[in-house]
Amino acid sequence: MREIISIHIGQGGIQVGNACWELFCLEHGIAPNGQVSQDKKEKESAFSTFFNETGHGKFVPRCVFVDLEPNVIDQVRSGPYRQLFHPEQLINFKEDAANNYARGHYTVGKELVELTLDRIRKLADQCSGLQGFLVFHSVGGGTGSGFGSLLLERLSLDYAKKCKLDFCIYPSPRVSTAVVEPYNSVLSTHALLDFADVAFLLDNEAIYDICRRSLDIEKPTYSNLNRLVAQVISSLTASLRFSGALNVDINEFQTNLVPYPRIHFMLCSLAPVISSEKAFHEQFSVAELTNGVFEPTNMMAKCDPRDGKYMACCLMYRGDIAQKDANTAVAQIKQKRTIHFVDWSPTGFKCGFNSQPPTVVPGGELAKVNKACCMISNTTAIAQVFARINKKFDLMYAKRAFVHWYVGEGMEEGEFQEAREDLSALEKDYEEVAQDNVDGGTDTAAGNDEF
Repeated sequence: MREIISIHIGQGGIQVGNACWELFCLEHGIAPNGQVSQDKKEKESAFSTFFNETGHGKFVPRCVFVDLEPNVIDQVRSGPYRQLFHPEQLINFKEDAANNYARGHYTVGKELVELTLDRIRKLADQCSGLQGFLVFHSVGGGTGSGFGSLLLERLSLDYAKKCKLDFCIYPSPRVSTAVVEPYNSVLSTHALLDFADVAFLLDNEAIYDICRRSLDIEKPTYSNLNRLVAQVISSLTASLRFSGALNVDINEFQTNLVPYPRIHFMLCSLAPVISSEKAFHEQFSVAELTNGVFEPTNMMAKCDPRDGKYMACCLMYRGDIAQKDANTAVAQIKQKRTIHFVDWSPTGFKCGFNSQPPTVVPGGELAKVNKACCMISNTTAIAQVFARINKKFDLMYAKRAFVHWYVGEGMEEGEFQEAREDLSALEKDYEEVAQDNVDGGTDTAAGNDEF
């Protein structure tokens, strides 16, 4: 079978993880204690992607939760799903990374990385056909950025051929949770460029806006945001778990969405995001869903796709959808003047169809719908996210503000410059990729890669 191991790092990663496992359990009919009703078990053999069956007929998630401080993991240990997880998969340390990349990567993180890799190795040994890893973390904090980078680096050594998909929560333009966010983000992105195969950018502010606008939640909480993210991850992996007319393997994302190794930062969007009150008054045609995922306001990172060009899009439809309708909708999208593709990508679209309709959490804000669409797109507009972070980084680094905290933890100052130069090169790569090939010459974006 095709198994996936999920790794949740730091507070951001763990809280997204809680929402994901809550949704996966509901999709597969698994109770919070890991038990499954007999009729469900006979009907479905799809559990094994995310769950491992024990000798007692209990299902245990294939995941590891890691944090450098105990508080967040203690909430999982005492939460409603405490009986679901294997105690050895919840790993924590005593002291925090304190929003410091260097603590997460060098001093504190170093002590925990071997234990974490050992747990991952045990999980990998239980798999018969490991597809790859899903890594969840934020890049603004200390554990998510520092320890996340360290773990990705080690995974790329131990499991070089396996696909590593990274869900990273990027700092928002206006909402900031730490002063040193720009430093951590630039250092962490430097590692993501080298060690992640595909990175999906998520941004709290963009998802806040979606919750406020589409779900009418006046003051969205993190659990509201995380449940939206969980729906995207569920759609990504639906074809591994449920039967469909056209399945999408997680390796196929890489093949179809990444034109050059460095240009692997994706934008996600979901449709329909709608509250239960409004759902009865709407008709969700396939054309509406397809237009919905291209709406700039539905993007889960703060950037405007109208300012850039699309290189590739992967549309994952689930539920009661006819392929003919989807093909017609895609043909209409291609004719729209507002959606630009680079001239060297003639097809541009990959579609997946899955018969399993989306599941929603009972008592949640999302309405139960019978069809949905999730889009993962590679667009040059994502460079706006990096440009914003680079600008903030430059303002602080010009004065060498807060740098002593990083150097004091055993990091060299040269690492800041190296990471910043790498991100400047990335911005340039995106500019070059967006240029039209008038003379038919080859693009130089691939030339910046070191093979």
